[in-house]
Amino acid sequence: MTAELKEKIMGIDDKISNEAEDLKGKGKEAVGDATDDKGLQAEGKMDQAKAGVKKAVEDVKDSLD
Repeated sequence: MTAELKEKIMGIDDKISNEAEDLKGKGKEAVGDATDDKGLQAEGKMDQAKAGVKKAVEDVKDSLD
């Protein structure tokens, strides 16, 4: 396996991980909304924000390739 292929696979893995974190955050926020749990709502928003930052970093990396 070439270094370039490994790098592409790692990039895809990162994108999947970021999307999963975003979905997890949306789920937490939805449950928090349904149960009026402000802490869970905040956790969900934080997970989504972290995923957004990671996605932005990946986008910058992709634009440099």
